Amino acid sequence: MKAKTKAKKKAKQKVKKIAMPKVKKTTRKKAKKKVKKKVKKKVKKKARKKVKKKTRKKAKKKVKKKARKKVKMKARKRAKKKAKKKAKMKAKKKARKKMKMEARKRA
Repeated sequence: MKAKTKAKKKAKQKVKKIAMPKVKKTTRKKAKKKVKKKVKKKVKKKARKKVKKKTRKKAKKKVKKKARKKVKMKARKRAKKKAKKKAKMKAKKKARKKMKMEARKRA
């Protein structure tokens, strides 16, 4: 949180400096608001950077883990399918061979 408060203080000073030129009070207020909004975004970004690097890393890891799991599962499924196909093909070949042999025996 400290990073955020520090950033906020700095932001406030910046807002004052930027919005200070001698203008009508209302326009100055508007300018202040605009600047404040911009600065708030910046502050949020900075604070987020400082605070959430670790949590972001964790989140990334989680996502990676999930993605990896998915890929692995898909690969496993594919491998199973392939193995089944191979087994079927082998069985067919064997059956064909048997039939040929039997036909030869008969002939």
